[in-house]
Amino acid sequence: MKKIVLFFAAIMAFVSCAERTNPFLTEWKTPYGIPPFDQIRYADYVPAVKAGIEAQQAEIDAIVASQEAPSFESVIAPFDRSGCLLAKVTGVLYNVSETENCPEMEAIIEEVTPLLSAHEDGIYMNGELYKKVAAVYEADQSALTREQQMVLKKIYEAFVRNGVGLDEAAQTELKQINADMAVKINKIGNNILAESNAFKQEFGISVSAYPVAMTETADRALREKMFKAYSMRGHNGNDNDNRALILDVMRLRIRKAQIMGFDNPADYILENKMAHDHQTVDAFLADIMKAAVAKAKAEVVDMQAVMDEDIKAGVLPAGSKIQPWDWWYYAERVRKAKYDLDENLTKPFFEAGNVKKGLFQAAKTLYGVNVEKIDDVPVYNPAVETYKLTYDDGSLIGIFTTDYFPRDSKRGGAWMNNVREQYVDEAGNDIRPIIVNVGNFSAPDENGVALLSVDNVETAFHEFGHALHGLLTRCHYKTVSGTNVARDFVEVFSQFNENFAFQPELLAQYAKHYQTGEVIPADLVAKINAASKFNQGFMTTELCAASILDMKWHELTEIPADADSSFIDAFEAKACQEMGLIDEIIPRYRTTYFNHIFSSGYSAGYYGYLWAEVLDKDAFSKFEDHGVWDVDLARQFKETFLEKGGSEEPMILFKSFMGREPETDAFLRGRGLI
Repeated sequence: MKKIVLFFAAIMAFVSCAERTNPFLTEWKTPYGIPPFDQIRYADYVPAVKAGIEAQQAEIDAIVASQEAPSFESVIAPFDRSGCLLAKVTGVLYNVSETENCPEMEAIIEEVTPLLSAHEDGIYMNGELYKKVAAVYEADQSALTREQQMVLKKIYEAFVRNGVGLDEAAQTELKQINADMAVKINKIGNNILAESNAFKQEFGISVSAYPVAMTETADRALREKMFKAYSMRGHNGNDNDNRALILDVMRLRIRKAQIMGFDNPADYILENKMAHDHQTVDAFLADIMKAAVAKAKAEVVDMQAVMDEDIKAGVLPAGSKIQPWDWWYYAERVRKAKYDLDENLTKPFFEAGNVKKGLFQAAKTLYGVNVEKIDDVPVYNPAVETYKLTYDDGSLIGIFTTDYFPRDSKRGGAWMNNVREQYVDEAGNDIRPIIVNVGNFSAPDENGVALLSVDNVETAFHEFGHALHGLLTRCHYKTVSGTNVARDFVEVFSQFNENFAFQPELLAQYAKHYQTGEVIPADLVAKINAASKFNQGFMTTELCAASILDMKWHELTEIPADADSSFIDAFEAKACQEMGLIDEIIPRYRTTYFNHIFSSGYSAGYYGYLWAEVLDKDAFSKFEDHGVWDVDLARQFKETFLEKGGSEEPMILFKSFMGREPETDAFLRGRGLI
C-alpha cells in the first residue's frame, strides 16, 4: 500500500505544480461522473494512460507483496478493482478515437497501443501474481458466491490463456507478437476508415448508406461502379491497402495459437466460448448456409423475372442477368410488387427522435425504466444527446448517450461502448455505468429532420439492446458485469431487443408522421411485418458467408512465406466456392474491409450473430406464447440475463429461463428458412 500512496502523492504534486490540470488525474465533479469532454485536450491522453499504467502496476505490486494468505478478498477482489484510473482514460479514449478520428487521435492511439499491450502482458505473465491467483482457484470455493466463483474462473483462465505458463523464451516471443498485432490491427482499422471516406468523396454517400443507394439507383452502370468501389476497399494498391497487413496479422495469430498449444487461431479463440471448437461452428454454419442459399436461388428467379421485363422494355440489353450490383435494386422492386411496401412511405413515420421514444417506451413497459434527457452536460460532439435512466423509486440505472449520425471522423457501422463499467467499489457504492450507442443512420436534412429506414430502426433497437445489457446489470465485479460475457452470447440481448421494434402496440405509440402526427396506418404495419422475411435468402447467405470466411481464415495453420497480395484473392475465391456461395452474392464483408475480425475483436467470432440469434429467437418465442408485453416474463428475463452479466455460465442462464435446451425452429421461422 505504501507504494500506491507514494505514487498518488506524486500525481498530486504534479497536479498542484502544473499550470493546467490534466482532467484525467482529478476527480470529475461533473453530473453523474460524465467525462469532462470540454476540458480534455489531445495532450492529456498519453500522460494519463502512462499514469494509469503506473497506478495499476502499483496496485498489482501491492497484491504480490501482501503477506496475507491468498484468498478471494486479498487477491481476486483487489485485482478486479485495479486499474480504475486506466479504465477512466481508455473509456474516453477509445470512444472518442472511433467517433472523432483525426491525425492527432491516430498518433495518440499509435503511441499508447504498444504501451497498453506491454502492460497487459506484464500483468498476465506475472508468475508471482499467478501463484496467488492459482492458490485461490485451487482452494475450496464453496464459501464463495456464484458470482465470485465466475470472477475467479475468468481471471484464472485469463492468466493461463495469456501465457503465464510458458517459458521465458516463449513469453518473450508472445509479448512481441501481441505488440506487433496491436499496431497492425489499429492500422487496418484506420485504413478501412480512410477507404470508406474515399468512397464517400467519390459518390457523395457514406458506406452506411450504401444499401439504400443501391436500392434506389436505377442507373445500372453507376450501381456497378459503386459496388466495385465498395467491395474493393482496402484492396486498391494505395497507402490504405490492407492485404499485406492482414497476412501479417494472420501469421502472428497462427504463431500465437501454436505457442499456446493450439493448431490454429480458431480453436484458441473458441476455447472459452459457448461453441468451444471450430468443428462445432463449421457444422452450425454449414446447415444454415445450405438452407439460405436454396432460398437465395429462389429469390434470384423472382428478380430475374423483373429484369426480363426491363429487357423487353429495352431498358437493358438482351441476355442481361442478375449480378451482385443488381441485387438491392431488383429485390426492392420485387418487394414492392409482392408486398406493396415502399420505404418512401414508411420513413416519414420513423423520424429519429420518435424512434428513440420507441426505444425508451419499450424499456419502460418491459423493465420499468424511466428515461430523462439531460442537457448542459459535457459531450464529445454537439450531435451527442445524453439521458439519465432511473427506476420508479428514483434509483439511478445509468447514463446513456446517443451519437446516431455519420461524419467523416466516425468509423462505419453501429456499436455500443462502455465509457464506464458498472461495479460495486470497496466502500460498497454501486457505481452505475455510462453507455454510448453510436450509429451512422440517414443524416438529418437541412431542417434537422432525420427519417430512418426500417433497417435503421431495427439497428437502433439492436444497439439499445446492448445498452440495456450494460445498463441494467447488477453485479459486484467489473470482470463479469454487463456485456462482459462470451462473444457468442453477447449478441443475444441486442438481437432480442429487435423483436419489439415493429410490434403493433409499440408502433402505435412512437411511429407517428413527423409532419402530421398521424399514427402509422395498420395496413402499413401489416406490410412491414409481412415483408420482414422477404429477401432473407440474401441476407442470411451474405451473413453466413462472411462468418464462414472468418472461420476459414482462422482455421489456417500457416501462411506461405512467399504469399503476396494475390494470396488473399485466391483464398477468398476458394472459400466462397467451397461454401457454395452463388455468383450473385458476395460475403457481407470481404477480407480487406472485414473490420469485425481484423480490427474489432470478432476474430473467429462473427458466427456469433447467427449463434446468438438461435438463442434470442428461442427466448422470444416464450414471449410470443405468454404475451409479447408480459411484465412478469420481462422481469424474469431481466433478472435472469440482463442483471447477471457474466456471473453465470450462458447455457445455465438460458436453461433456467427456458427450462430446456435451445431449439432452432424459431430461428429458422424468423429467417423464413422453414
